[in-house]
Amino acid sequence: MSETPTDHRPGPGNGPARPLLLVRDLVKHFPIRGGLLGRPVGTVRAVDGVSFAVRAGETLGIVGESGCGKSTTARLLMRLLEPDGGGMAFDGAPVGASGGGMALKEYRRQVQMVFQDSYASLNPRLPIEDTIAFAPRVHGVPAREAGERAHALLAAVGLDPAQFARRYPHELSGGQRQRVNIARALALNPRLVLLDEPVSALDKSVEAQVLNLLADLKERFGLTYVFISHDLNVVQWISDRVLVMYLGKVVEEGPVEAIYERPAHPYTRALLASRPAMDPARRRTEPPLTGDPPNPVNPPSGCRFRTRCPFAEPVCAERAPAAADLGGGHAAACHMALPGSGHSRAGRLAA
Repeated sequence: MSETPTDHRPGPGNGPARPLLLVRDLVKHFPIRGGLLGRPVGTVRAVDGVSFAVRAGETLGIVGESGCGKSTTARLLMRLLEPDGGGMAFDGAPVGASGGGMALKEYRRQVQMVFQDSYASLNPRLPIEDTIAFAPRVHGVPAREAGERAHALLAAVGLDPAQFARRYPHELSGGQRQRVNIARALALNPRLVLLDEPVSALDKSVEAQVLNLLADLKERFGLTYVFISHDLNVVQWISDRVLVMYLGKVVEEGPVEAIYERPAHPYTRALLASRPAMDPARRRTEPPLTGDPPNPVNPPSGCRFRTRCPFAEPVCAERAPAAADLGGGHAAACHMALPGSGHSRAGRLAA
C-alpha cells in the first residue's frame, strides 16, 4: 500500500445529504470534589451545548486544541458517558428515549468506535480472532459464523488470517493493532464509526497506510465517519465537513474547502496559521495564538475565545455570539461574522 494517501473523498453532491445523526445542545459537566466529605467544589464544563448533524455517507472532522471537548464529545456520541443535557437522534429515532426511541443496544450495534490507544483498547488475553468475534457473539451470531466474520474482516484490513488470527495483541505492531481495532469496529456491520485520534500514535508511513485503509473501507462498506484529530492536515485530507471546537463549544462548522480556504472565526484562522510551512517565505516569526485556553471550570463570559482574540471588544464579553450563516453550510459563532452584533467589524470578516 502506498505511503502517500490517495484522495478517496467524494466530490460535491456525490453523497446523500440526509442526516444520519442529529445532536442537539449536548452537555457534559464533570463535578470537582474536595474536602474531607468529597463535596462538589466546582464543575468542569467539558461539553457545553454542542449541536451538529452528521449526514449519511460523509466524514465529519472535529478539530481543536487539547481540552476543547473533542474526545468527550465522541464518548457522548458512543454513549460511553451519559449526557447531562441535550439529546441525539439516529436515523430519525431518539437515542435511549422511552416510548418509541432507539434502545442503546441497537444504537451501539449501528455505531462503533476506534480509540487512540490501540493496545489499551484490546484484551491482552484474547487472540485477535476472538477479540473481533466477541461483539457478534454477544449480539446472537453463532460462534462459527462470528469466527468466519472475524477472518473476513482481518483480510479486509490487510492482515492475513492464517498468520494473525491466533496472535495476541503484544505480538503485533502499533499499526497492526489499529487495523485489528478497525476490524473489530466493523464486526457488527455498523453504519457510523467514531474515530478518536486513530492515527496519532503511528509513524507517518503507517499513518498514511491506515488512512488509505479507512478511505477504502468507507467506500466498500458504505460507512459514515466522525473523525477526531489534532492533525489539521489529516483532517483536511479525509473530511467532507469540519467542526471546530473551543472550550466545549462549536465555534465554526462548514465544508472542508470553506474552513481551510475561507476560515471565518479568529480561532480557526489561528489554528490553520500554526501549521508548519514548507516555503521559507511563508514561515511565521511570531506565534499565531498566544496564551493557554481558559480554565473550563470558570470559562469567560460571552465569547469564550475573547481572552485570546486580537479583535475582542466589549460586546464579546457581554454576550455569547450566535452562529452566523455564511452560506453553503458554513457557519461561525463570532460577532464579527454577524451583521448588527455591535462589533465594529460586524458583517465583515477580519483580514
